[in-house]
Order: sequence, then C-alpha cells, then structure tokens
Amino acid sequence: MILDCPECRARYMVPDHAIASPGRTVRCANCGHSWYQDVAYADEPEEAEPDDAPPPPAADPAVEDVPAPPPPAGLPLQAAPAVAAPPVEPVAYDAFAHRPPFRAPARASGRIRTIASLAAGLLMLAAVAVILWTTAPGLAQQIGLSIGPEELPLRIADNPIERRKMANGSELFAVSGRITNPSSTRQRVPDIRADLRDSENRIVFSWTITPQQRTLLPGGAIDFNSAQVDVPASSKRLDLSFVGEAS
Repeated sequence: MILDCPECRARYMVPDHAIASPGRTVRCANCGHSWYQDVAYADEPEEAEPDDAPPPPAADPAVEDVPAPPPPAGLPLQAAPAVAAPPVEPVAYDAFAHRPPFRAPARASGRIRTIASLAAGLLMLAAVAVILWTTAPGLAQQIGLSIGPEELPLRIADNPIERRKMANGSELFAVSGRITNPSSTRQRVPDIRADLRDSENRIVFSWTITPQQRTLLPGGAIDFNSAQVDVPASSKRLDLSFVGEAS
C-alpha cells in the first residue's frame, strides 16, 4: 500500500501487513509528523477533514506507546520513473567510402619544413663552393676565401721593374713576370697583388693584376705585365703574391 504524509506530502510504499485493521498511528521519516492511518484509505491520499468531523477513534494504547518503525528502504517514492534514452544504432563501416586527405599534425609539418630548409641551404652552399673552386677562383679570392700553398702550387717570377718618364712629365712604373705551374695537375690562376713598400717595410701603394688566362696545364707558364702612373717616390721594394695568399 502507499502512504501519503499530510504534512510534507512525502509518499511511502509499505507492506499491507504493516498496518492491521482498522488502522494504526504512523510517523513520517522525512518531517517527523505523526498521524492515524486507516486501512480503508491507505491506498488513497488523505484528504483534509472538515472542522465538524468526528475525532478519529482512540488508538490502541499498545500501538500508540510504541514508536512507529521506519519505512522500508527505497522510500519516498519518485513521482515518475526516468525514461531511458533509445539505444544508438552502430554506423555500418564502408571500406570504399570517401576518406578525407591525410594531413600531418602541425608540429610534424613544421619540423619537416625546417629539415627541408636546412637541406636546401646546404645544397646551395655546396653549389656555390663548386662554382668558386672550378670556374671562378678570382671571385673566391675577392670574397676572402684563401687558397693555401698546398692547394695552389703556382710560382711567380718577376722581371726587373722599369721606370721611365713620359712625354707629359709623369713617371710610368711597369711590372712584368711569369706564372708557372710545376705540379702534375691543372691549376686555376687567381689574380696577382702588387704591393710597393717603403724603406720601413710599410705598404705605400698596391694594385691588382689580372692574368691573361685562368687555367694552367701541368708544367705550363703564362706571362703577365702591368703598369701604373705616378706611384709614390718613397716606394723601395715590390712584392708580388696571389690574392688571398698569406703574405
């Protein structure tokens, strides 16, 4: 049967044998209110009695003195049971369905781009080095790439300096010589640097001489010559070296 507390409206489901005929006093476990429950109206909610209604019959003293037992577990009753959600049907797998294109994670894509940039930079540096070494030794010397004696076994032999007065009164300073390749391999010929030094070994004038050809065969030789006008009168010594070669 269902009991309904007239004070807090809490509802309880109790066994039929818990309330014997004609009724008994019960107590609400929710608010502590006590009332006399008649068996005839146990299944219906109790309505408010009018003021002139006769008082309820006296309860059995044995039942009145004994406190009502707490209602069974699982009470009070809920107004309406919860409705379970409908089951979700599994989606059928189609091996031939269209798939979106694969996209690498953002972090992996950034790492791949960095590696590709480094590889491209290394390839560019290698290409520039090959060009400078094989086709443009003069350019390599100009940008500061030195060629040591072990890579460049060329030799310079200079002729005596020639000084002569010109018709306009200026002095012509002429330099000539020969470049030889005593090695057994073909060699690239860089530019020649001419330095004029004074009596204290200080450079007072310098210029660059461009050779007539850039390649010398094994055992080959080429001549060079150059001239300058009005060089400093304090110049006492001429030094010739390849551009980029340690002096």
